[in-house]
Amino acid sequence: MTGSPGDDQNPMTPTGAGNGPAVSHRQFDALFEAVRTWGRWDPADRGAWNRVTPGHVQRATARVRSGTVVPLGLPWNTRSAPDNRGPALHHMTDLGDVEAPEPSVHKDFIAVDYHGKGVTHLDALCHIAYRGQLYGGWTAREAIDASGAHHGAVTALGPLVTKGVLLDLPAVRGSAWLEPGQAVHAEDIAAAEEALGVRIGDADAVLLRSGRFRRRAELGAWDADAASAGLHVDAVPLLAERGIALLGGDGDSDVRPSPVEGVHSPVHTLALAAMGVPLLDNLDLEALSAATAEAGRYEFLLVVAALNIPGGTGSPVNPVAVL
Repeated sequence: MTGSPGDDQNPMTPTGAGNGPAVSHRQFDALFEAVRTWGRWDPADRGAWNRVTPGHVQRATARVRSGTVVPLGLPWNTRSAPDNRGPALHHMTDLGDVEAPEPSVHKDFIAVDYHGKGVTHLDALCHIAYRGQLYGGWTAREAIDASGAHHGAVTALGPLVTKGVLLDLPAVRGSAWLEPGQAVHAEDIAAAEEALGVRIGDADAVLLRSGRFRRRAELGAWDADAASAGLHVDAVPLLAERGIALLGGDGDSDVRPSPVEGVHSPVHTLALAAMGVPLLDNLDLEALSAATAEAGRYEFLLVVAALNIPGGTGSPVNPVAVL
């Protein structure tokens, strides 16, 4: 969803329901060490995607029943808005109004600074460093230079096929959406599993729906860097214990404002730099919400394939769920 009437007229700065008690830097560092998986896998820069075996892929494909295919990527977002300060580029390079030998050829150009709130994208492990270190202990200063990333690049990941689990929090709570700033805690995940009849398991991809894009369509855009619904850090140990391979959502997984003193993206930090779990940001989960509700099941086959960008810190993507 690239915008809605009223985006420019309604640049709101919403407030949420609160994040719970603040987390000190010392407490966060202890949590980082508790969920850290450095040295567990080879190759290291695939991180938690190493969990996904051919057996996991076979079990995930066996979950397909109706064959309903649901794309999860936003349209290419070329509109400036409070949540898209750096719009993507798209312009035509060969048009249809010129004389040319048969057949005529038509071309276009695209470009994007995709890390942000306006483009559906995958974060590779090199996207975040904490205390100067990437996942596995490589120093960011040495591993990231003008030629790209030399550890944890998106090309190390390859495509992912695994079981996806939708945690549809508004559906569980009987609301249209979570308010920006509203935190999702470990007990909320457990309650969602029970209500939706799912259980997050080994090598799963967990997708959190907050209803962001339904709210945006009805009320207009806002600065999602300042306020967005998402996970509190106290939910991360549960996900680590379950052995997830991928985390994503219709936000960027982090509740904002951050509940952690001095750390602006603590869930990003724990997932990427400590656990080696890649992230999917800015998913459009509205159609998947409707499809899973109609099917009465919130587990599905998920396919994610990044662009082959040597040295890339991530990639724009259009993941696909198959029910």
